Amino acid sequence: MSAPTAEIIAVGSELLTPHRLDTNSLFLTSRLNDAGVRVIGKCVVGDDVRALEDRMRAALARVDILIVTGGLGPTADDITRDAVASVLGRSLFENAETLAAIRERFARRRVPMPEINRRQAMVPESAIVLPNPNGTAPGLMIEDGGRLVVLLPGPPGELQPMFEACVFPRLRARAPSAVLRRRVIRIAGRAESEVDQVAEPIYSALSVSRVDVETTILAAAGQIELHLTGSGGDADEIDRVLQAGVDRLSSALAPAVVSVDGRRIEEVVGAALVARGWKLAAAESCTGGLLLECLTEIPGSSAWVAGGVVAYANEVKTGVLGVPAGMIDAHGAVSEPVATAMVDGVRTKLGAEVGVAITGIAGPSGGTAEKPVGTVVIAVRTPDRHVVKAFAFAGDRRTIRIRSVATALDLVRRLTG
Repeated sequence: MSAPTAEIIAVGSELLTPHRLDTNSLFLTSRLNDAGVRVIGKCVVGDDVRALEDRMRAALARVDILIVTGGLGPTADDITRDAVASVLGRSLFENAETLAAIRERFARRRVPMPEINRRQAMVPESAIVLPNPNGTAPGLMIEDGGRLVVLLPGPPGELQPMFEACVFPRLRARAPSAVLRRRVIRIAGRAESEVDQVAEPIYSALSVSRVDVETTILAAAGQIELHLTGSGGDADEIDRVLQAGVDRLSSALAPAVVSVDGRRIEEVVGAALVARGWKLAAAESCTGGLLLECLTEIPGSSAWVAGGVVAYANEVKTGVLGVPAGMIDAHGAVSEPVATAMVDGVRTKLGAEVGVAITGIAGPSGGTAEKPVGTVVIAVRTPDRHVVKAFAFAGDRRTIRIRSVATALDLVRRLTG
């Protein structure tokens, strides 16, 4: 059977600013997939009741399940209850049990409940109230013509426990035989168009009669992801089809494949270093510590990260890493000889088996005709291998720095894997 479909609407004008991100949809998409539900759309709507009603109607015309997050607070701009009641043609009434629970929560804090909080006890007729032990806003679940509408509070600390306790079991019960599986292949060192050209003949032939396979290619600075999603009624058959696709794609795209199990390149590098009993040290100029930040975000990275030196100034390159001043004068700070001297210096300084050095021009100024903005030189040395390469990265300052780190990690992966 085909997987039920869902759409997620996040409500809140603050989510339309650069200061707040909608992270709830990431959690919900993952758990909906676990329940055998395929998410086909997500959107953010500000605190505008008419705009929200329009989005709800459009979503309910095409999906089986609509999940709306946020807009369940007590203030006038919390519009989700009113919008869903209007769209479904349901009247709102004050639920006595819900009101009592809200009063009790305030009483436990020894403060009186503001009258404005009564709004949170307004419930559309025939709705199931979802208790919220972590906040004042209850969730709501409404069946309507075979469709399911779920309203959840916005704070993740309230949404996630409510979803797990009240929503996920009901979703599994709605589609007990629906199965949805996803595999993620991570790729480094190849362009999106190149990957797609190689992958297209493979993943276009994956779907079989009882397995529906969707493929997505995602590109970010320095890396590519291929997502294969299979849905149907037979878990073993879905897994077999997806595994066949992963095997063929891995063979066609090797050695650019970083992982076939969704692991990030930092995790793959860490595992390779642990397996060899090696530690890594980094000397960073234009990336200013970004490489070490990526590596040390991995729990347990102290087992394989020795440390690093941010050698931004030439004086640090010479005084701390031992790069000869004459070498910088002769070749420039952004050069293969200097990158090699930096990597040798940091390995010696920190006693690490693996060294990485990055030196470059991230811009927006500092470039020349010979070495324009985006020129980056990366050196990697292990006990038995060494590589130093110059790259020309396009993009703004942040993109160049991210590409530099991603490329450096890929070189480490290739030399230590």
